[in-house]
Amino acid sequence: MARYINPFSDWSFKRIFGQEYSKDLLIEFLNQLLLGEQHITDVKFKDKEMLPETKDQRGIIYDVFCETDTGEHIIVEMQNRSQSYFIDRSLYYDVDENTPKKFRTDVVLADKDSGEVYSNKIRFIYLVMPLFKKKEEECTTFLDCWIYNLKHMETLEKMPFEAQHKIFKRLAEIADSKSLTKEEQEKYDNSMMVMWDNYAVYKHAMEKEAKKVSKEIALNLLTYNTPIDVIAKSTGLSIDEIKKLEQYN
Repeated sequence: MARYINPFSDWSFKRIFGQEYSKDLLIEFLNQLLLGEQHITDVKFKDKEMLPETKDQRGIIYDVFCETDTGEHIIVEMQNRSQSYFIDRSLYYDVDENTPKKFRTDVVLADKDSGEVYSNKIRFIYLVMPLFKKKEEECTTFLDCWIYNLKHMETLEKMPFEAQHKIFKRLAEIADSKSLTKEEQEKYDNSMMVMWDNYAVYKHAMEKEAKKVSKEIALNLLTYNTPIDVIAKSTGLSIDEIKKLEQYN
């Protein structure tokens, strides 16, 4: 069994970032995420919370009331959403074309012509973990260290950066799989099953869509009398699949 839990299952995400006893982790993470903008000193969790009860409900959502060092109060909605489902819910409608293409994307309400921020009352921060490519030795900022540990946590034997940042010793304690009770272990295992089931469904849907696009391209190439072997190399379809399409062309 892995030394640390996978932080991206719903149960694990809540354990690390959504509990009163681990709020010090959330405060440190948010302060690095909002570095130079806000400095949060305390957080309170709102009662409203959504944990998926069935496999078709993906992702945890909860509200956090934050107090800053200037006495300002802000609300942070934390969401752990898989793939395009999260983005579709929060902002976008044309999902495939508007999925963030970089690790961090900050979205604000701004004037279209001038680019001037229209209001600071609402913003979205998207973190796409697969697009974080830095190696351990390349992590130069506190936030880099956070993201590296979260992304690789399930494969780590020891939590990196503990010497530089004490909060990661605390993270290691909270995420230690050996510290889970029997009941917690069952909840974690169930959460992981749901996460992988959802991933399998998503992957199948993407493969199905890719196959559809390949067939459309192949049909188009057939109209130009393109050799079948060339179509196969271009689309990834088999010779037999292309011959079947040729019958209906």
